[in-house]
Amino acid sequence: MNRKELIDSILRDYPEFSNWSHHLAEEVLCCTINEIKKSLQSSNDVALVGFGTFTKIKRSARKGINPSTGEAMQIKERVVPIFRASQAFKDYL
Repeated sequence: MNRKELIDSILRDYPEFSNWSHHLAEEVLCCTINEIKKSLQSSNDVALVGFGTFTKIKRSARKGINPSTGEAMQIKERVVPIFRASQAFKDYL
């Protein structure tokens, strides 16, 4: 499901949002995503009860292999976002 399909599904399946325009629903979704990004950038986790937690971890530097050339290479240390699903969400699936 992509962003457009998600918005269409919300507008179709939830009568309380039936009077919202597609543009308004898209703005709300974009604002939600941006707030999650800003919170992670500020070193704060985002926990959504019943869904999961967005957090970030530092992935240490490591050796890797360039798939095109087969040469050994050094992969730099970096910070990456991760999502951990809650137990309730896992049970739902």
